[in-house]
Amino acid sequence: MDEVDSEALADVAYGIFEHLLTRNLREKGKYLYTLVEGGVDFTADINETFAKFGEEYPQLADALNGRFGSVDKIYAMLCAGEGVLPSKTTQMYWIVQDAPGSAPEAIEDEHAGKWLIFQEPETADDAWKKVRDATVTLDLGISAKVSTAKPNPDSRDSRRVIYVYTKDWADEADVMRVRENLKKLGFVDRIGYKRNLETFAGEYAQKGKRVTYYSA
Repeated sequence: MDEVDSEALADVAYGIFEHLLTRNLREKGKYLYTLVEGGVDFTADINETFAKFGEEYPQLADALNGRFGSVDKIYAMLCAGEGVLPSKTTQMYWIVQDAPGSAPEAIEDEHAGKWLIFQEPETADDAWKKVRDATVTLDLGISAKVSTAKPNPDSRDSRRVIYVYTKDWADEADVMRVRENLKKLGFVDRIGYKRNLETFAGEYAQKGKRVTYYSA
C-alpha cells in the first residue's frame, strides 16, 4: 500500500474541519467572520466541533493535530483571520459565504452562474468584506467566494478573484439586479458573468475566445 502523504491528508482534514465548524456555527445563527471581527470568544464552538470531528474522522483529527499540535492553535489562527480574510487565509484555496437559506450545493447546479471580480491582493480584503456582507443581507446572490493567499497551481496570475453566484443564469433580471447592486458597492468597472455550463465543460477565456455569457 502506498504511504499516505501527511501534508495532503492534513489539507483534506482541515477542509472538512472548517466545513463542519461553519455548519455548526450556522446552525446556531453565527458566522465565523462576525465572531472574529467582533472579538467574540467562540472557544466552546470550536472545541465542540473538534470533538465531533475526532469521533467521526479519527485519522483526520490525528492529521490536524500533527500539523497544528492542538485545537488552541487552530483557534488562534482563525482569530488572526484564517477563513475570514483572503490575505490571512493559507490553509484553504477559497473562502465561501452562502446567503441565508441557500444550500451550499446550490452553486454546483448547472443552472447557476457567477459574476467574476478580479482584485489585486492588496485590495481583495476590503472587496471581499463588501461582497460577503451584502451576500448575508441578501442584496446579492445565493453565494460568494474569494480566492486566498494559499498558492493555487490553477491560478493564472497573482490576482484574487471573487465569484458572486446567482441561482439561474437564464433569469436575466436577477442576474442584472445583482450586477447593479455590485455597482452600488463600488464595483463599477465592466465585469463578466460565466455560466456553470461553461465552467463544467472546462472552457476558459483565451485569446479570441470569450466564455462569459453577460458583460456589464
